[in-house]
Amino acid sequence: MSGGVDSSVAALLLKRAGYEVIGVTMKVTPTGAATPTSSAAGQAQSDRTSSSGRASFHQISHEGRRLACFGDDEEEEIREAETVARHIGIPFYVVDLSREYEAHILSYFREEYARGRTPNPCVKCNAEIKFGLLVEGCHKLGLDYDYFATGHYARVRYDEAGGRWWLLKGHDLSKDQSYFLSLLSQEQLGRALFPLGELSKSEVRQIAREAKLPVSEKEESQDFYAGNYRELLGPGKPGYIKDLSGRVLGEHNGLENFTIGQRRGLGVSSTGRLYVVKIEAETGTVYVGEEKDLLTQNFRVEGVNWIARVPEAGEEIEATVKVRYKSPELNCRIVPEHPAAGQAEVVLLSPYKAITPGQVAVFYDGEVVLGGGFIS
Repeated sequence: MSGGVDSSVAALLLKRAGYEVIGVTMKVTPTGAATPTSSAAGQAQSDRTSSSGRASFHQISHEGRRLACFGDDEEEEIREAETVARHIGIPFYVVDLSREYEAHILSYFREEYARGRTPNPCVKCNAEIKFGLLVEGCHKLGLDYDYFATGHYARVRYDEAGGRWWLLKGHDLSKDQSYFLSLLSQEQLGRALFPLGELSKSEVRQIAREAKLPVSEKEESQDFYAGNYRELLGPGKPGYIKDLSGRVLGEHNGLENFTIGQRRGLGVSSTGRLYVVKIEAETGTVYVGEEKDLLTQNFRVEGVNWIARVPEAGEEIEATVKVRYKSPELNCRIVPEHPAAGQAEVVLLSPYKAITPGQVAVFYDGEVVLGGGFIS
């Protein structure tokens, strides 16, 4: 339970369906951490994890807050999740994973930018933290359960013929979050429940309003961090900005300030529009070029997690691919080179711009997620 409307309604629907429901929230921001956006005083751990006492069921106001998974908002998010748990009458626990989050997610985030890549911490967090270490933390608390449920807009189905769990898009394609779950293992999918998979966002809001959930009008989380990314990265290493011929156009103060396709904030002047087309971590160089220089027709993917089935090496698979969450599905041909090692080449039927190393490529066959991995 994140303290948002989606996970709150998911818990409510499961209770209405007759499940014995336990609310769990993961704490990922260190207690007392001085984040740049900090504005509210913290509250003792015993207060936040208690499931006894009175709760005020008024409509919670979130005006002026930038909702995110990591940052100083977390104290309030946990209190709101606990308030919802009391409102629907389920026990509530907090699992402190702040050290693990630092080791698995924040370190990955920093290392990827240092390599000149653009990371996707949310996809990695779902597989390693939320469906991984949080589950282990529940066991350590002595919580026995059959299923692990979240408020994601996605579906799971068991394929009898192939003997594998399938991950499918959510019914509401405008809210589909299967992309963010593409690294989940067969074991994780087999114990997952997504109560919102068949619902639209408007239906979820209506259920929350009718149940008088105090978060029924709460806005959605905007990102994984409630501040400027650069606050997490520290000072960068200076380097050069060059055109594709190797001519020096200017200097920069860190690779983390750039991503493929970026046009604004380059710090160089030109008669035409310039875009970041390549980042070379070895030399600390940012290369810029014209929009046409962003077009790519083939790229490689590493760490592929095959879900629907594990293909044969060299097999050609016709599918669609999303190269980032907000990208359209692109028609492509996937050639798994070493399926067990998670390596594949992707050939797009039409060139697409700004294919970005470090981002997650997710493969689809209609509504079925074939798998996903990191663009290399």
